[in-house]
Amino acid sequence: MNMIPFLLVFLGGGLGSLFRYTIGLLLKPISPQLPFATLIANAIGCLFLGLLMGFLSTRSSVSSTQNMLLAVGFCGGLTTFSTFTLENMRFIEQGQFFNFFIYSIGTFILGMACIYAGMLLHKQF
Repeated sequence: MNMIPFLLVFLGGGLGSLFRYTIGLLLKPISPQLPFATLIANAIGCLFLGLLMGFLSTRSSVSSTQNMLLAVGFCGGLTTFSTFTLENMRFIEQGQFFNFFIYSIGTFILGMACIYAGMLLHKQF
């Protein structure tokens, strides 16, 4: 069994998780009650993934090494659906249905916009 893909995902995931943790530390003082850190981490992850997919789509072949390290590993470690879902569950438990709705829809729209922007931005390089 080839261990290289596992190591690439491990390395990329660790770096993505460390970046997400840093974002959380930097944004927590701004608003400890609102989950801006998750929103920003997911938006950055979507933008980066859009850039990466745009870049890789212009290549005749997608490198498995690049995909494992950056898309699966880094973006997988940076973005977080489970934390997003937990934060929404807390909004529901606290009766903050407006925040639930805005955060859920806003995250989806922002994520889609960032993926699209990333795919467009790759053409600038």
